[in-house]
Amino acid sequence: MEKSPFLASNICKTINQNQNLLGLNPVFVPIDKSRSGEFTKRIRRRNQVVVAAISEDLAKFVKAEKAVTFKVRAVLTVRNKNQEDFKEAIVKKFDAFADQIGRNVVLELYSTDIDPKTRAPKKSNESVLKDWSQKSNLKSEKVNYTSDILVDSDFGIPGAITITNKHQKEFFLESITIERFACGPVYFPCNSWVQSTKDHPNPRIFFSNQPYLPDETPAGVKVLREKELKDLRGDGKGVRKLSDRVYDYDVYNDLGNPDRGNDFIRPSLGGVKIPYPRRCRTGRLPSDTDILAESRVEKPFPLYVPRDEQFEEMKQNAFSTGRLKAVLHNLLPSMVASISKKHDFKGFSQIESLYSEGVHLKLGLQDDLLKKLRLPNLVTRIHESSQGGGLLKYDTPKILSKDKFSWLRDDEFARQALAGVNPVNIEKLQAFPPVSRLDPEIYGRQESALQEEHISGYLNGLTVQQAMEENKLFIIDYHDIYIPFLDRINALDGRKAYATRTVFYLNPSGTLMPIAIELSLPQALPGSQSKRVVTPPVDATSNWIWQLAKAHVCSNDAGVHQLSNHWLRTHAAMEPFILSAHRQLSAMHPIYKLLDPHMRYTLEINALARQNLINADGVIEQCFTPGRYCMEISAAAYKHWRFDLEGLPADLIRRGMAVPDPSQRHGLKLLIEDYPYASDGLLIWEAIQNWVRTYVTRYYPDSSDVCNDRELQAWYAESINVGHADLRDENWWPTLANGDDLTSILTTIIWLSSAQHAALNFGQYPYGGYIPNRPPLMRRLLPDENDPEYTSFLDDPQKYFLSALPSMLQSTKYMAVVDTLSTHSPDEEYLGERQQTYTWSGDAEMVEAFYGFSAEIQRIEKEIERRNIDTGLKNRCGAGVLPYELLAPSSPPGVTCRGVPNSVSI
Repeated sequence: MEKSPFLASNICKTINQNQNLLGLNPVFVPIDKSRSGEFTKRIRRRNQVVVAAISEDLAKFVKAEKAVTFKVRAVLTVRNKNQEDFKEAIVKKFDAFADQIGRNVVLELYSTDIDPKTRAPKKSNESVLKDWSQKSNLKSEKVNYTSDILVDSDFGIPGAITITNKHQKEFFLESITIERFACGPVYFPCNSWVQSTKDHPNPRIFFSNQPYLPDETPAGVKVLREKELKDLRGDGKGVRKLSDRVYDYDVYNDLGNPDRGNDFIRPSLGGVKIPYPRRCRTGRLPSDTDILAESRVEKPFPLYVPRDEQFEEMKQNAFSTGRLKAVLHNLLPSMVASISKKHDFKGFSQIESLYSEGVHLKLGLQDDLLKKLRLPNLVTRIHESSQGGGLLKYDTPKILSKDKFSWLRDDEFARQALAGVNPVNIEKLQAFPPVSRLDPEIYGRQESALQEEHISGYLNGLTVQQAMEENKLFIIDYHDIYIPFLDRINALDGRKAYATRTVFYLNPSGTLMPIAIELSLPQALPGSQSKRVVTPPVDATSNWIWQLAKAHVCSNDAGVHQLSNHWLRTHAAMEPFILSAHRQLSAMHPIYKLLDPHMRYTLEINALARQNLINADGVIEQCFTPGRYCMEISAAAYKHWRFDLEGLPADLIRRGMAVPDPSQRHGLKLLIEDYPYASDGLLIWEAIQNWVRTYVTRYYPDSSDVCNDRELQAWYAESINVGHADLRDENWWPTLANGDDLTSILTTIIWLSSAQHAALNFGQYPYGGYIPNRPPLMRRLLPDENDPEYTSFLDDPQKYFLSALPSMLQSTKYMAVVDTLSTHSPDEEYLGERQQTYTWSGDAEMVEAFYGFSAEIQRIEKEIERRNIDTGLKNRCGAGVLPYELLAPSSPPGVTCRGVPNSVSI
């Protein structure tokens, strides 16, 4: 045995309980020679330790084919609910009673080996949890239940366990530990709801934490691996129950509600007509008036997502508090608006009073309204969670924390293009005047009105061509995405928009300055110009015109940020990869274990968005300029989405913000060195890439290993061919033929789910919570000298400016929503963290490598802190300048403008 090549150096020690039970010394069980070649390969690759469950004297029974049985112990960690309603408490009492008379939780342990006689998987006798009823009244967050399981002496290594829940109520199983095997504890990470047999009669299957590629799956659990995946895929039929665990695809045909009338009809997204990613199928019946539109489920009733994807209790509480905030902050201002009949802010001081004084109700209605709400407990929670302590107060946005006038400055307007909430649209100016790519046969000739004389005075003596060659000119160009929709948008009541282009000049100090804004309309409206160029002001009148032009740019930016960069590119585009991972990758698969923390809560938050945010007359339509055309703009952006360019280095190069340079650390050189999003992002990208490369190399040393992994190939193929079916024939999809391909694909997915989403999400309230800094919609075009209201603009430009911004009702509603969306939950998991840190994988080498990744993330955080106090970096440090912390990995709960969660979870 000492010479056996199967023995690893770190042999597990015998557990004390096993010695006490048997009074004997453990040995290794001889391996079936017919499988030794395959097993040797697996052992050498994983550094697994082959161990026996039995002692030396008992081994004699194995040789004599006289198997004996002995006990091992299972410890199930179950998470209790913190708050139970009356019905749940009654059912819990009933289950405790029924458990005593045989309606209990049944376990069955499966070996990795096949029984040589029956050729079926070896399994233990059935056993039950023996202490459920005794511990039913425990109020702790987690409760450990135990069960003694009888196994034969030749059982081998545990590979899977099945759980049958004969109670009335589901329970959340966090983990299972099997003790008293000679190798030490065997861990089963679960993190799953186990349903009652009355809802789901089949036993639940859980696998040990040992990763296996499909072809290396031990014979004893191969059938279970295939069965579990089949169950998760479902049959694509029927209406899904909230307790189901079925992952399937559908188009976005549930955003409208045609049964409510024509104003609520919306086109279906996904398909040849309007390409879009797929979402999770619910199987709901069609609406009464349109068989192609899925019927709606309105709040507070939940939309279906697979049971394990739903928010855990702590997350639910945080989100429900935020939703209540939104209702209160919306309901009460609406009362003010209806009483006063004036929807516009009277002055900037009234906007600021939302943070200091809150929203005041007139005519003594406040007490009556609060009584009608009947939510005293939740109101108390809101009092406790609001920094100001006032129910109707909004927290002061970070943009006002250092300099409340900074939003007026041109340098801050430009700085936010590099370090604000949407730093991913700025690009190098490649041609001047800018060129439209819209089809002239459909949209007419779209020649830019920008001319050299507009900007030549701001180039420090350079010509435009020279400035472009020296990488001094940059642009944010929203012309092509808005022009096709402007006629329809401007026909909406209270909505006015341009398609904007903004040109920036790079100062020697490394900061940007806006030097021209082009405002375009598809065709001239009565009394207005089709195209107009606005340059920095020279007098009082031009100053207000300039401020209005910047507000329209910010409104364009807010729409593209929310509909394309945030929702489409991180939420919607990731959903197919998540659905496919659950359908095609076993929980035993090493790549599933890698991706698992980066998929948490995404399906649930996307379902909530379909129900409340992006639906017809939802928050997005109400609060953003495009109104009912918001999701069509999102779909238009999808036509230009390319997965191969979604990684940070590729995106920077695509936008001309960086050039390839092998001599540089990240293989590229930034054209603007002080570009906080890019410079911090590259640190995180590199850390993710190195971690993923280490992990992939561990399991795929050869290209053939990647090509021959049928689960992996099925995951990637289904993500493209089904999840992104409308773009499946594009030639830019990366191939998956070797370890480098896999590393690139996985790095991109993890980057988008974590850092990219964080950069685009958690600054929404800190920057957008002060409406003049970032108005989500505009209600007036710029005044023209021929405009009848031009005189009123000259008489009171502040009033005209505020009347162009969202109304008080629109503003307070928007502020409440982005406050919720910018909030970190108390149970957030950040990059470099994961549940069950020690036991998420049975591969000790990869667990150790993950600690290395965590340490690198911590080093990056310190480097970001250092950069934020470097006075040479003027885009993140200076008088009144906000530090750039959106990619600082850690964060406390709340609205912090920092923190990189593992997944798209809000």
